[in-house]
Amino acid sequence: MAAEKSSILVVGGTGRLGRHVVAASARLGHPTFALVRDTAPSDPTKAALLKSFTDAGVTLLKGDLADHGSLVSAIKLADVVISTVGVLQLPDQTKLVAAIIEAGNVKRFLPSEFGLDADRSDAVEPTRSMLLASKAAIRRAVEAAGVPYTYVLTGSFFGFVLPSVGQVLAREPPVDKAFVLGSGDVKVMFAEEGDIGTYTVLAADDPRAENKTLHIRPPGNTMSHNEMLDMWEEKTGKKFERVHVDEDDVLKQIQEASIPMNLILSIGHATHIKGEQSKLEVDPATGVDASELYPDVKYTTVDDYLNRLL
Repeated sequence: MAAEKSSILVVGGTGRLGRHVVAASARLGHPTFALVRDTAPSDPTKAALLKSFTDAGVTLLKGDLADHGSLVSAIKLADVVISTVGVLQLPDQTKLVAAIIEAGNVKRFLPSEFGLDADRSDAVEPTRSMLLASKAAIRRAVEAAGVPYTYVLTGSFFGFVLPSVGQVLAREPPVDKAFVLGSGDVKVMFAEEGDIGTYTVLAADDPRAENKTLHIRPPGNTMSHNEMLDMWEEKTGKKFERVHVDEDDVLKQIQEASIPMNLILSIGHATHIKGEQSKLEVDPATGVDASELYPDVKYTTVDDYLNRLL
């Protein structure tokens, strides 16, 4: 007899990644709850998203991180809490931890991570203070509370980097020139948001991922920027001039830029120049590889995504 599926509460479920986690949870048969500020928003796009949730069987719960009572009430309905809140709300997850402690029923908490390793990254500012320090502080709070956890690390989101064919300094595919950070030979890891949702939900009540870091690094999606541009040139039949931006220039641009560009560039510096994703090894004592735990997941490849841009 199949084990009963855990109930899952997603906090931040209407965001870029959160909507995919909500969808994956419902698709994989979990009783799913989404905490939202407004269950009947006037914005038609948001309303359509929430309708897609309810059509999939998701229960909408009204509340937010600033309302302790609503958090506790929502958490009491769930076995697992997954947070996908954005960068500005990362520090506010301490309120979520406090509510989890008060509710007393949560079997697993997955805080909002989904990027570089907060404890092992050497990324420069503003990533260090805006992302890493906030995420590390939440980790320590979770561990101090004794709440079972899974920290989810991912490659660069498809939706952020692939529309420009990997260019951090552009938003569209290259026409004549492609801007490359550093040599372009450093291996970078990429992951599609829907696949991140699937792997995250699969791990949410998997005992093999309890109190571990889940590394989402699909083997077919690790490549250098030059390799990606080679792939694009082959698909389009066009050659592009590659304009290399060396590390000193990248660091200078980070210093001169404002939010969000300096944050984007500092992440790009960590991934495309320092190679933090590809150099990070999975320590079996503290981490697990999603592709090894769930080899049957048919993930979207970089090649698949680039074909959509043609």
